[in-house]
Amino acid sequence: MQFAAMDSARVHGFAFNEAVSFIVHCETQEEIDYYWGKLSADPKAEQCGWLKDRYEVSWQIVPAVLDKMLRDQDRRKVAQETEAFLERKKFDIEALEKA
Repeated sequence: MQFAAMDSARVHGFAFNEAVSFIVHCETQEEIDYYWGKLSADPKAEQCGWLKDRYEVSWQIVPAVLDKMLRDQDRRKVAQETEAFLERKKFDIEALEKA
């Protein structure tokens, strides 16, 4: 998958912000760690799987299993899993599964 964005010498009056983000669904912790390592450029912008790259583009690096976890019928379990990832910057699949 490729994305392209261009800047110009002309004043264009806009910048990247959180209104647009790219989502990367990862099957493994290794994939999460890989994309996080390649993309994250601002540790202050990291929260709950979100990061910003060197161009200030927002990304969501998300475990593929998260969607299934959040649709679980056991609302108490969903609340525990949600609390587990809200405390983190980068997703940890093992920690989510233990929550």
